Amino acid sequence: MDHRSEVREFLSTRRARLTPDVAGIIGGGRRRVPGLRREEVAMLAGVSVDYYARMERGDLSGVSREVLDALARALHLDEAEVAHLRDLAGAATPARPGRGPTRTGTPAVRPGLQRLLDAISAPAYIANTRKDFLAVNAIGRALFSPIIDDPANGCNNARFTFFNPAARIFYPDWETGANSIVASLRVEAGRAPHDKALTDLIGELVTRSDVFRTRWAAHDVRFHRTGSKRIRHPEVGDFIFDYEALELPADPGLLMYTMVPAVDAPTEERLRLLGSLAASRPLPRASTI
Repeated sequence: MDHRSEVREFLSTRRARLTPDVAGIIGGGRRRVPGLRREEVAMLAGVSVDYYARMERGDLSGVSREVLDALARALHLDEAEVAHLRDLAGAATPARPGRGPTRTGTPAVRPGLQRLLDAISAPAYIANTRKDFLAVNAIGRALFSPIIDDPANGCNNARFTFFNPAARIFYPDWETGANSIVASLRVEAGRAPHDKALTDLIGELVTRSDVFRTRWAAHDVRFHRTGSKRIRHPEVGDFIFDYEALELPADPGLLMYTMVPAVDAPTEERLRLLGSLAASRPLPRASTI
């Protein structure tokens, strides 16, 4: 991924979506496009038109935190977008030799984390920011078996979502989930632009999936921290979960996801049935994948 193109497309798409009335700009004459003009963004951010134009051409080198914050306010960026803008600016500053190590691979899941997963009665798993399943508890493995047990997915939820037609059945709210995956991968691409495994995955998704490529071009970013998820398991039926994504400070790059049955949903009874089915098969009770 070309960094200057990333910056240019991110800023131009944020500018294009912001209408003058939302930005508080009155009048401004006839417009060929609904978004703001460059000079209007510059005025709102308190910088010169030439300086903003330089930024939108993809050059964020040397831009101060204060200017970035002013630009974020001018473009009405949300929390994830502000973080992404700062990541892009950070990547524009060349790292000193021996500083800023590049991520290589994924750290192993510690035995203590696996024991923690095993102690949780609800589905739980550990993943990295590339959407790879790394470790699960027993009920989590049973729930996500269509992803974990099919070698074509490589234990990766993004591959399953965009390459496997069964994903649209497994995830009844497929559109929402697909958008979330793309947006959170875009966040990570800005945060870790030199992560080869990440760039390889994104390249694979862009090459093989027109649906992913269209969404990727929107440059949307989003944190994937909490929410509700519906799953239609091929053997047991529909589940509704409230999920939480927990960062693991001692294990940078890893996240623990817990899936708690939603209130007033028949999820708990179906989970017990799924657990009984899983226990009757010669599958590991839980495992580091």
